[in-house]
Amino acid sequence: MLIGEVARRSGVSARMLRHYESLGLVRPSGRSGSGYRQYSEQDVRRIFHIESLRSLGLSLREIGRALDDPGFTPSALVADLIQRTHERIAAETELLTRLRRIDAAEPAGWEDVLRGVALLRALRSQHADDRQRAALSSAGGLPVPVEALVEAVLRETDPNVAGALRWALAHAGGGGPALVADGLGSPVAAVRERAVQALAELPGAAATPHLRDALADPDPGVRGCAALALGPRGAPEAVPTLVDMIVEGTNDTDAADVLSELASDAPTADRIAAGLVDRLTGDTVAADARGRLTQALAGVPGATASRALEELSHDEDRAVALTAGYLLQLREPC
Repeated sequence: MLIGEVARRSGVSARMLRHYESLGLVRPSGRSGSGYRQYSEQDVRRIFHIESLRSLGLSLREIGRALDDPGFTPSALVADLIQRTHERIAAETELLTRLRRIDAAEPAGWEDVLRGVALLRALRSQHADDRQRAALSSAGGLPVPVEALVEAVLRETDPNVAGALRWALAHAGGGGPALVADGLGSPVAAVRERAVQALAELPGAAATPHLRDALADPDPGVRGCAALALGPRGAPEAVPTLVDMIVEGTNDTDAADVLSELASDAPTADRIAAGLVDRLTGDTVAADARGRLTQALAGVPGATASRALEELSHDEDRAVALTAGYLLQLREPC
């Protein structure tokens, strides 16, 4: 079979067949009387084998080894090909994401494209100063897609940079709450907490439902962060978590302040006071936790809190009794 017919059968060009021959991958079994290459059926099968292995991403050198080395086993090479393919897909996905974000910024010219690329790279820099500058510049005339800011917020561990990124995100507008809320589904508690912190700083009411969802998070840190954010938004659902924080001594002062802020009307104040009293009367509450709960009653107005302090002023725990008595005096009109 001459080279032209082999090319038609195999779909491999005559030029490529000659290249294979120069590399020693496949050699024609014979020559015609006129000196033309003649390929046997076995030669053609080898060509098809070469093309099959090329379709898997093997280099021509690897193909030659696979076909000619009897001791060669495919397992290690296939595993390496899988790894290389994953890396290539990741790189292509990252490139596609970068292109989409540049396109979303609607650049007017190549100068805008270059500035956008530089800003996106800076947001992923290993240096905190570069990331912080990028965050601040993103709200100063260099538009960055919200998706890029959200991604940066959720992975940022430096507190100063994180604050700058949240500020930039709050000023970016356009779908921020929904995008940040995706971080609440992360298996990493720290990422979920960063999502809550970002939601807390977003303007408007769109973030509030997502913060309510975070109250059910399995991690107490995430729940506490959500509760502290919901208090200023007037969400009474945060009360049980805030009381838990006081009992556990985790940001208890902040939690007590938020409870006081939530107790803006008599019915809510009475419910908050009742929740604090319920925990005070529990058998498993430690003495220091009872002290914190008593102090938290100071910021809750209304008759329920006053009656609770009156009863606690006679508590068996002298520290609790003294604290309650002092707070009760402060509540009485001069």
